[in-house]
Amino acid sequence: MPPGQSEVELYAALRRDSRDGMSNRALQCKYGVTWSTVNKALTSAWPQPRTTTASARPSKLDPFTLLIDEILLIEMDATRKQRHTVTPDLPPSDRRALLVRGVALRCVDHLNPHR
Repeated sequence: MPPGQSEVELYAALRRDSRDGMSNRALQCKYGVTWSTVNKALTSAWPQPRTTTASARPSKLDPFTLLIDEILLIEMDATRKQRHTVTPDLPPSDRRALLVRGVALRCVDHLNPHR
């Protein structure tokens, strides 16, 4: 498809050239499209609307968000030197990400004490 040409214009050009006697193979070569695009253009005047992809899957942390939020609240009451990851000026989602990273690192240390 040439730059600046919409799909509707491409379909119209394909149908016009096909009516003038061009073969499907020649249409493919002239417009640089596949055989399926030529067939779609010849069967329908309008391109099919784009399909949307499935929604993103939920996070694996969703079942634990309440627990994480509770841990963050407890950490906020700790003294400055005992706080591990919580900074009050960050939004909750960023605090949660920092805490999860810190908990994961502590779990790795616990599982591998000779590290």
